Amino acid sequence: MKQVVTQVTETIIERSKKTRRGYLGNIDAAKGGRVSRSTLSCGNLAHGFAACSQDDKDRLTMMDSADVAIISSYNDMLSAHQPFENYPQLIKQAVRDMGSVAQFAGGVPAMCDGVTQGQPGMELSLFSRDVISMSTAVALSHNMFDAVLCLGVCDKIIPGLLIGALSFGHLPVVFVPAGPMPSGLPNVEKARIRQLYAEGKVGRDELLACESASYHSAGTCTFYGTANSNQLLMEIMGLHMPGSSFVSPDGTLRDTLTIAAAQQAVKLTHVSAKQNLAQIVSEKTIVNAIVALLTTGGSTNHTIHLIAIARAAGIIINWDDFAKLSTVVPSLTRIYPNGEADINVFHAAGGVPYLVQTLLQHGLLHEDVETIMGHGLSRYCQEPKLQGGKLVWQAAPEVSADMDVLRPVDEPFSATGGLVTLQGNVGRGVAKVSAVKTEHWLVQAPAKVFDSQFEFEDAFKQGLLEEDFIAVLRFQGPQACGMPELHKLTPYLGVLQDRGFKVALVTDGRMSGASGKVPAAIHVYPEAKAGGAIGKIENGDLLKLDCHNGSLELLVDAATLAQRTQAVHKGGVTVGMGREMFAGMRMQVSAAELGASTCV
Repeated sequence: MKQVVTQVTETIIERSKKTRRGYLGNIDAAKGGRVSRSTLSCGNLAHGFAACSQDDKDRLTMMDSADVAIISSYNDMLSAHQPFENYPQLIKQAVRDMGSVAQFAGGVPAMCDGVTQGQPGMELSLFSRDVISMSTAVALSHNMFDAVLCLGVCDKIIPGLLIGALSFGHLPVVFVPAGPMPSGLPNVEKARIRQLYAEGKVGRDELLACESASYHSAGTCTFYGTANSNQLLMEIMGLHMPGSSFVSPDGTLRDTLTIAAAQQAVKLTHVSAKQNLAQIVSEKTIVNAIVALLTTGGSTNHTIHLIAIARAAGIIINWDDFAKLSTVVPSLTRIYPNGEADINVFHAAGGVPYLVQTLLQHGLLHEDVETIMGHGLSRYCQEPKLQGGKLVWQAAPEVSADMDVLRPVDEPFSATGGLVTLQGNVGRGVAKVSAVKTEHWLVQAPAKVFDSQFEFEDAFKQGLLEEDFIAVLRFQGPQACGMPELHKLTPYLGVLQDRGFKVALVTDGRMSGASGKVPAAIHVYPEAKAGGAIGKIENGDLLKLDCHNGSLELLVDAATLAQRTQAVHKGGVTVGMGREMFAGMRMQVSAAELGASTCV
């Protein structure tokens, strides 16, 4: 193992001793020594299988058959989740063929960040993760189940399902993906047309045609944002079937993998199996997830989500762990927005199996972890194929099929990962630099302060931003408004950078998982609503964002800063579109580096 990877892992284990011990103690207490439904009264059990067929009732009455819970995030609003519509029947038959029963235990909400970008509904997005966690717990609280299948793909859904399932870590849990849509309009062309629209050079009809050609069918969006980062992490954490994350939704292989996942869940209920969820999500598995995120330039949202997931398992990580690992983890992929290729090209080049193989060979991933396939991450150095209609596993390719998209550790795109932790008198934050050219890593310029992305948009359209500046977008944190993604800013900042201006962003909010070429200090905390220094920055103040050295400094002397009055958020709207129901969450949510959570 690389020394830094070992050191970070040991630090996390030591830091988490008390909380991890407490979590595992709770899991051991929940596990007990009997099948869960055997503890139910006759009335409880009768209610639990009342709608089942007589054969299934007989199987559930006999305590030697498994009852597998299906928790699905299916809806028609998310193209990535639409394929899940028919999964329950496929799963039920696959489990029945194993002599067991699968029941649809519950559905969880799933909102599409693509639909809600720049809209009031986006302020519910981050909090929906905790709602999903609690919905998962509600579904499993019937205590009927011996294993769980979680059906999910997109941004807050996978973290929410996993956090909720970790409260039932005594059960084996298998995550089931749906796969990406076919490649549409190239992402680079989509970005170009978005910038032209921001400049007023094309109209709404042209923009809609562009967007519709990009997002055009069932399946996950093909850029490497949070949804596809989720899928890659679930596979490298050993919670997917090997090589299954980016198989197309259409076709026999996807259905075969879904059947295999369902039947693997049944196998994991056997008394000899040792791979329950609590055992799989260990300190080493969390480190593997961070390494995978860094080496692929994955979504910055996971600097929040992974922290919350880890805490749900009693494991304490922070941004310093990400930063230390980033110094030794090389960048091995170029997937949009970090390159021009999409996730389908990455998969064709060798995908996750090749990536795991090269990282293991060079001591950057822990091999000695539990997975749903058994002990050892090397089980994920294989890819699924169909031969004669049967699922077989082949070794991962020895070489990448496309060195412009996926490389081995000894021939990286860059020697370090794509994430920087920032610290200074403004607070702490993170910056994703994998898609930012090196010449833009340092920006020192006057501040222009905004309280919403709509104020920024108006200033751009009025021609007030034609100069070097750092945009400060405050009151976007979890306490202020639920920490919405600020993807609306991306094309405007991109236009200004292309015009030759030195521009950057500093915000206590989030950017899209697909954020790109403009340097951005995001997740800054303490946030403005909590009295953070970002709320004392004034127009014209000199700011310095230095991604080379991990610093974020307001170049104002301490005495002057101390005398300033904290800004008051005057334009915040916290009612409408359901936002008023989330007031309690805004009041109790933790800081970004603690997972921005209300339930862990």
